[in-house]
Amino acid sequence: MTTLGIIIAVLAILLFFLLPALRKMENSNTKDASSNSSFSTSIIHFMSKFTNKNLAALALIGLSLAVLPFLFFWAEPGYQYFVVYPTGAKTAVMSEGIKWRGFAKIVPWQKFIDVKVIDEGEETSNIEGAMDPIPTRFIDQVTARTKLSTRFQLPTDEASFIDLAIEFRTLQNLVQTTLIPTVREVVSNTGYMFAAQDYISGSASDFRVAIDDQLKYGTYSVEKTELRDTILTEIGMDDAPRQVKEIRTRYDVNKRLDAGGKVIRIPHDINENNIIVAQVIVDDVLLEATFKTRLEAQRDESAKRQLEQQKIKTAKDAQARIIAEGERDKAAERVTQEKEQVKALIAIETKLKQEETNRKLAEISLETEKLVAMAEKVKADAESYKNAKLVTAGLTPQEKAQYQKETAIGVAAEFSRIQFPQTMIIGDTKGGSPLESLIGAAMAKQLLPKQE
Repeated sequence: MTTLGIIIAVLAILLFFLLPALRKMENSNTKDASSNSSFSTSIIHFMSKFTNKNLAALALIGLSLAVLPFLFFWAEPGYQYFVVYPTGAKTAVMSEGIKWRGFAKIVPWQKFIDVKVIDEGEETSNIEGAMDPIPTRFIDQVTARTKLSTRFQLPTDEASFIDLAIEFRTLQNLVQTTLIPTVREVVSNTGYMFAAQDYISGSASDFRVAIDDQLKYGTYSVEKTELRDTILTEIGMDDAPRQVKEIRTRYDVNKRLDAGGKVIRIPHDINENNIIVAQVIVDDVLLEATFKTRLEAQRDESAKRQLEQQKIKTAKDAQARIIAEGERDKAAERVTQEKEQVKALIAIETKLKQEETNRKLAEISLETEKLVAMAEKVKADAESYKNAKLVTAGLTPQEKAQYQKETAIGVAAEFSRIQFPQTMIIGDTKGGSPLESLIGAAMAKQLLPKQE
């Protein structure tokens, strides 16, 4: 637009000075119309129509077009602009759109800056800060090369952005002198806080978080402590297994804290210039070949150890299974023999109870006979006493005989009416159970002769 405006203004000035000559040429061409071609005559006729006012307006338009880009400019999305006016005043344009320039010098700055480790042959046109893999040494002296991808955002407040633009002048200067060296330093220092063995064992995410946190808020102030651990490993499968002692050295890295319990940090240029860390990605950590070889050896040795331990466990399980089966068989045999013993004891006890029942029945029979004999004796004594009284009373022998006859008939009749129980059960004085008494009664009943 500036070039076009200058051309228009120059043409207007030239026409202003050439206009009298063009008018004379037009008058001469009018007198001799056949002496010139129709094209040149048309051009001269067209130019001679301009007036001084037209030329002044045309010159003003040209000058306006030439000056307009120095008065306004278009702020593109994704950029911030450092503006310096002819008077020396400085300002910043943080948003997009048409902005007032006022003949100021404008320095564009890209809002987001990518700093990334690039492999050989990888495209770098869209990356502001391309760098090689970062050498890293872990606390256990294992070396590695770290591949990292980071994205930074310029300060969002005008004052910080103006100070940054004045200090570094260009975006490339900021990337090469501050961002890349700071990223390499933080990654290198973070490696000393981790062991390679821990990194491959699950601390990879902690490694990334530590880099991100230190880039945002400053590096940690740490202290390192060396510790030696004694590890005892049992081997063998006998009752007194041998122990293999192994001493391992490890390092404990702790962050230093201030009196308020906050982590002591060492500031760097990124957070001092209020540059925002938008993204941190650890693409890969390439460990040294010797460590990989050692890891493979440890893996193979660990697999062998686990296999041997599994074999030992299998043998112990088989031994325990055999012992358990033997105990099971012994218990089964013991139960079988105890059952036989119980059966024999029950048979003996049954026989003893039968003998005891027979003895008791015999005693009962003897007592019954004694009672019957005593009853007969009492009866006889009663008859004798009665007869004696009758004789004393003076009864005749015929009356006595008749009386005795009636008495005998009456006694017999009364005895015939009495219902005696067929089976009598007498409890044992030793305190036997009711079940034993019932069993004895049933056996005694079987011993009694059946009545027809």
